[in-house]
Amino acid sequence: MELIIGTKKWSSWSLRPWLALKRARAEFSETLIPLREVGVTEAIAAVSPSGKVPVLRDGDLTVWDSLAICEYVADKHPDAKLWPDDLAARALGRAAAAEMHSGFASLRGECPMDLTLTTHAELSEATEADIRRIVRLWSQLRGAYHEGGDYLLGRWSIADAFFTPVATRFRSYGVRLSDYGDLGAAGAYNEALLETPEFLEWEAAAKAD
Repeated sequence: MELIIGTKKWSSWSLRPWLALKRARAEFSETLIPLREVGVTEAIAAVSPSGKVPVLRDGDLTVWDSLAICEYVADKHPDAKLWPDDLAARALGRAAAAEMHSGFASLRGECPMDLTLTTHAELSEATEADIRRIVRLWSQLRGAYHEGGDYLLGRWSIADAFFTPVATRFRSYGVRLSDYGDLGAAGAYNEALLETPEFLEWEAAAKAD
């Protein structure tokens, strides 16, 4: 398998399936297309039907959406248990990942991922509303599944891959989750995401570029 990704310090969508592949211990190569450079649009269009990264190639198959790639990896490596066996937990995890995949536009637009950035941002009401929703979601699921481990559903899952870039945004833009209703569970989960070995590997590579 080949995963085609964008610049690691910026490409939140590339990070997500990369984490899933690493967690599954899948054999894959990565091809990096530098973003924000002349010719990047043409370079991505040459390999991606959607004109975006990431893209996964597996033989004759091309998968061009981050969530679809993660689901493909989960299907191909069932022993990795990238989703929990429990039906309810799996449904809630998929709902959380899908909400991140399609929602929180204000947070994503106002606070793009940048692993080299440390600042304190004045946030819009729309972005603050996104953060409150994330805190509620994280707190709810951690409350339900805290006995199983440190991640959203206990054990690490695709849902955690989807929220890892969010954790980096909170760190980069100086967001204190306690200001948005967190009583501790969301903050602890945020730290767990940033300490995941696979993420630390990605971050080290991003900062070395």
